[in-house]
Amino acid sequence: MPTYPELPDCFYSKQPTLIIPNGPTPNHFLYLSNLDDQKFLRFSIKYLYLFKKSLSTESLKCSLSSLLVEYYPLAGRLRKSPEDEHKLEVDCNGEGAVFAEAFMDLTVEEFLDISKKPNRSWRKLLYRVEAPNFLDIPPLVIQITNLRCGGMILCTAINHCLCDGIGTSQFLNAWAHLTTKPGSNLPINPFHSRHVLKPRKPPQTTTTHTEFTKTVPDKYSPQSDLTLNQYLQSQPLVPTSLIFTPSQILHLKRQCVPSLKCTTFEVLASHTWRSWVKSLDLSPSFNVKLLFSVNVRRRLKTEMPQGYYGNGFVLGCAEATVKDLVAANLRSGVKLVQEAKASLTDDYVKSVIDLLEDKTVKTDISSSLVISQWSKLGLEDLDFGEGKPLHMGPLTSDIYCLFLPVIGDFHAVRVLVSLPESVVNKFEYYMKEFLDSGEDKGDANGYRGEENGII
Repeated sequence: MPTYPELPDCFYSKQPTLIIPNGPTPNHFLYLSNLDDQKFLRFSIKYLYLFKKSLSTESLKCSLSSLLVEYYPLAGRLRKSPEDEHKLEVDCNGEGAVFAEAFMDLTVEEFLDISKKPNRSWRKLLYRVEAPNFLDIPPLVIQITNLRCGGMILCTAINHCLCDGIGTSQFLNAWAHLTTKPGSNLPINPFHSRHVLKPRKPPQTTTTHTEFTKTVPDKYSPQSDLTLNQYLQSQPLVPTSLIFTPSQILHLKRQCVPSLKCTTFEVLASHTWRSWVKSLDLSPSFNVKLLFSVNVRRRLKTEMPQGYYGNGFVLGCAEATVKDLVAANLRSGVKLVQEAKASLTDDYVKSVIDLLEDKTVKTDISSSLVISQWSKLGLEDLDFGEGKPLHMGPLTSDIYCLFLPVIGDFHAVRVLVSLPESVVNKFEYYMKEFLDSGEDKGDANGYRGEENGII
């Protein structure tokens, strides 16, 4: 196993505090939609930001307390519904968000040197709440870590059941806004009611949803009784991170035109999926899937309110055998991604919501690569008054794949995913071999604008 620089321990001069809303908030039980409380989403989205200058902790606490008046569910607590133990809801009791302060004997430059690939020691940068289970962890946990050089690391954990990537970005940028402009109005007011995404009565599953369909394990490994996901999780995983510049992305797009025009997400998702599959040496007949989240806020006939604060996405699902995916050109994979996106109509979304009334249904990650895009959410623009971050990314790396922003280059994308150590080099080779292939087909003009709906 490769060794990574171990971060020094955090020094906590005092116990974490609870930040409560500084004004009255509704005291009720907030309904969560079927898109919110999927077991697939029962975790916290953990962000890490590195800033050149530390901020006043008191001003951050003050602005957060003000912000929680509007974002009051984040100051509440999750619980099981008394009517249905498989259903979650939020007790909006104003109990507060966890806020921890720490010091680490580290400089900004030292962290930047190791910032390309997360490692386990980064978990020190977020206070660990001791709790018997997931429901007992507060929906919002924050740690500010001041560095030896005067810099600062901000880590946040936001419960995914309460919001999606769009919502996390909306919240964090609102916090920065109130920190720099105390007392001002928010750019976007959150809309907390989820009733627009309630299931129909009776539920009507009107289409096939392959993102929830289980596949039969194949003989892709000596442990053929395991699913592919279980096989990958059964061994140590190593993070790999690759940056795709605008010119490299354009080079990929040129392999699809003139017969097919595509977005950056579509071509990079297809390319990453194919490279991931090729690196794993799977059986040619094995069925593999690509799952990716697509914003449905503007795909429904009944338009969702501006600022809708909940999970407003469903999963697109592209599917192919290993042989068909690998043997075909990049264009074929892109078409599969586009077809998956095009299928997500109003009726499809409502069918998903109704299907999830059956709590035995689970997202099929058994043979899937899951991609989530963070690179077009404005997360890298967070500015509390001392400048934008020098680094932004996840606190940890998982088997899920993230498309991350590249600080200083809006059109570049960083691809981060964890893989077994034995296949990392192959994956990186397949991801970058196209640069030496000489394939440069068609004209680069006429590409569609970027798809803002990917979460």
